[in-house]
Amino acid sequence: SNYEIASWLAKQGVSKTHGMNFGGSYALPFGRAKYVVAVHSSTLPDGSPGGNPGGFVVTNGTRTFYYAGDTALTCDMKLIEAEFSVDFAVLPIGDTFTMGPEDAARAASFVGTSKVIGVHFDTFPPIAINHDTARRHFKDLGIELVLPVIGETIAL
Repeated sequence: SNYEIASWLAKQGVSKTHGMNFGGSYALPFGRAKYVVAVHSSTLPDGSPGGNPGGFVVTNGTRTFYYAGDTALTCDMKLIEAEFSVDFAVLPIGDTFTMGPEDAARAASFVGTSKVIGVHFDTFPPIAINHDTARRHFKDLGIELVLPVIGETIAL
């Protein structure tokens, strides 16, 4: 996570954390994770600031995915395609608190992926989406949108 959240978790007794900041990457047993820009609010459970929000690009050398976290659309997403070949992206699509389907489709285009797993939608009324409209935004750009239901297993 970011440095502030990792430090906060360590104070709560979590022993295995690794704080990061924008642009940093970290070697993992299966590959590498790079911390990238996200745009949203960030407050910890005790009210203290949660630091700079971010997402991750994770690669194992063969496949790569982008996990955006709770974010708005940003031009920084274009930099991901310049460095990585993204096989799929996990993007928020619920609108209101994150980007909605139209911006998420644009984000998928920015990162150069052809497959998106939609997240952060339909869990409570302010982030309910029209599935057909959401799929159309992605289809218009030649991108597959997967809208998993709770408990569903999907193949990537």
